[in-house]
Amino acid sequence: MAWRWERAAAAVLLVCLAGAAHALDRQALEKLAADDNDEKIEGIGLLVAEGDPAAIAVLQRLAQGEVETEGKVAEVVVNNRVRSAVADALAGLRLLSPDRGLRAAAAAELAKGADDAMLPLIKRALAKEKDAEIRGHLKLAAAAMELKSGDQAARLEAIRTLGETASPASKTLLAEAARDADAAIGAAAQASLRAVEGRLVWGERLGLLFAGVSLGSILLLAALGLAITYGLMGVINMAHGELIMIGAYATYVVQNLFRAWLPGAFDWYLLAAVPVAFVVSAAAGMVLERSVIRWLYGRPLETLLATWGISLVLIQLVRTLFGAQNVQVENPAFMSGGVQALSNVVLPWSRIMVIVFAAAVLGGMGLLLSRTRLGLYVRGVTQNRAMASCVGVPTARVDTYAFGLGSGIAGLAGCALSQLGNVGPDLGQGYIVDSFMVVVFGGVGQLAGTVYAALTLGFASKFLEAWQGAVLAKIAVLIFVICFIQRRPQGLFALKGRAVEA
Repeated sequence: MAWRWERAAAAVLLVCLAGAAHALDRQALEKLAADDNDEKIEGIGLLVAEGDPAAIAVLQRLAQGEVETEGKVAEVVVNNRVRSAVADALAGLRLLSPDRGLRAAAAAELAKGADDAMLPLIKRALAKEKDAEIRGHLKLAAAAMELKSGDQAARLEAIRTLGETASPASKTLLAEAARDADAAIGAAAQASLRAVEGRLVWGERLGLLFAGVSLGSILLLAALGLAITYGLMGVINMAHGELIMIGAYATYVVQNLFRAWLPGAFDWYLLAAVPVAFVVSAAAGMVLERSVIRWLYGRPLETLLATWGISLVLIQLVRTLFGAQNVQVENPAFMSGGVQALSNVVLPWSRIMVIVFAAAVLGGMGLLLSRTRLGLYVRGVTQNRAMASCVGVPTARVDTYAFGLGSGIAGLAGCALSQLGNVGPDLGQGYIVDSFMVVVFGGVGQLAGTVYAALTLGFASKFLEAWQGAVLAKIAVLIFVICFIQRRPQGLFALKGRAVEA
């Protein structure tokens, strides 16, 4: 009789945990203290069926292994199977919460799969729920459970419900049901499966479209600065990728300063990181131009070798200062999560913000080149350096300012890239070849060409990746650009001016 006494003692303790004001099912509590896991799960189902919010505290303590029997002072042991049942039960009980956020999270969790014992509670919550999003999750969860029922009418109704959704989980369930021995079930599942697949195709297309725009915006940020330096001075700057890296590490330093000195304003560290990344990279670029590149104009091979050597020096310098391992730059709270555009498509806020940031940088650069004296000088030197010098344009100073501007924009690219992944000494190496491809494909010195080229290569890369994989996609894009330049050396947009005509 000792085991009965221990189970009763455990039940008494569980009741105390639930609170004296609540009277939970004593039989369910006794089953929770049983040695048999099936009995524990049965007890969990009884608590769920009772629908008392007080059961949440009991189940949480049970999942954490904090409940003990008083007889031998031994913990009530729970394994992964019991913990899974507890997780489903907690999600089900939260469906009764007045907090809309808790109900939505619980419904989404149950829609991914839950024990059949949750069905009565889900139906009860579905009858009361008014929110359309939550009702959709509950219908999916209920249909998934009823699809396993032996009642043909209930299974057909579940198949019809699943066929009205656009969820990958529905597709999986219907694909299994389509192989059912029952001809009516199989035929209905096939019809619903085709409907779901048709809706999911649109989600996949939207996902590819967004991925193309996202990659295009990243390539645009990485290539904009190079479009200025390469287009203006004809300098093949192999250290451009390291200027991107410097901007990323500047963002990392600003993040750490905010975390140490302004933890309450941490979510706004990017507002300070953007100008800091621009200034630091611009300063590094101007020093590079004044100390090395200015002596190598008109000597492309020497310039290429010199900037490649500088890139190695910068990489080693960063490794010395920050270490060889990647460092993590955290996203602010407003860039976490994403937008659920469709059931199978989530658009991350981090990439949405990078697209917006790229558009803002492009707009600012366009205004600078078209509405300011520096922009006028840059355009004049790009089209005809000798003539610009004859009319009083300080070409040497313009070269320095333009190189600093291009380097600063590379720093902004590094700031943006730090929000999409880890930052390391080799960050810029992955973008230098793509940046040159964008500039050459769009047309040297052409801002509009850089934009079109970045978006074109971004879309081409993502669509080819979905078809043949990332490696073959990159090879195909490279071959396409080479063939295109062979037929049209000036790129998409030819630079107009007397220097070109000569």
